[in-house]
Amino acid sequence: MANTIKTVVGDELPVITLTLTDESTGNVVDLSAGTTTVSVEFYAAGTTTILSTISCGKVGDGSAGQVTFSFAGGVLDVDAGAYEGNIVINYNGSEQTVYDTLRFRVRAAIG
Repeated sequence: MANTIKTVVGDELPVITLTLTDESTGNVVDLSAGTTTVSVEFYAAGTTTILSTISCGKVGDGSAGQVTFSFAGGVLDVDAGAYEGNIVINYNGSEQTVYDTLRFRVRAAIG
């Protein structure tokens, strides 16, 4: 996950779509079980304090490994700067954190 997601302080969009794959096989991660959930832990780069936990929605039934999320609920009510996100998959109480982190650049709003 090399790209940086660029956003603006206070925005609630865009909607981000992620496709989760198994690093060993390259296959998509099957998220179709009804008890499987995915979230993104949002925090300032270089820190360990989680500022927001963003719930993701499955695309379709989840079997294609895709989820979406947005920044609704004030997630981007933060100072401009660099942020990161851990992707956490919860399989009915057993958590797996995806090794690579998401990277965000939040710039100040104009006006």
